[in-house]
Amino acid sequence: MIKIAVINGPNLNLLGEREKGFYGCFTYDELTTDILNFAKNNNIEVSVFQSNIEGEIINEIHRLRKWADGIVINAAGYTHTSVAIRDALIAFGKPVVEVHISNVYKRENFRHKSYISDIAEGVIAGLGKYSYIYAIDFLNNLLKK
Repeated sequence: MIKIAVINGPNLNLLGEREKGFYGCFTYDELTTDILNFAKNNNIEVSVFQSNIEGEIINEIHRLRKWADGIVINAAGYTHTSVAIRDALIAFGKPVVEVHISNVYKRENFRHKSYISDIAEGVIAGLGKYSYIYAIDFLNNLLKK
């Protein structure tokens, strides 16, 4: 069974409460439930992790080197600032897909810069919670080959 980890960065625990115009009305728990249901229905083993702390995200990526076959990551604000998360993903050494709930390219210019995009297999942005579903589906198909 393919094992995919989903990692979420800062403030995503506040989904459903903040900036609904960008992120929609669904909560983090609803997002997690949809991810787990999709994985179960497609025979994929998935872990879901969220932290507001950069070092915890890095530690989780390090831990996943021995468990996951691929990572779906929404590093949120750290996407645009964290060389350390980029380096951890490079050390992970397996496929990564970067996702964003909102279309970062329709937002402020500082959100257009990503430290992850050029090391990722792909980037999915602006499709709400479907960004995660499509990324998991993509990784599952990629890893089956």
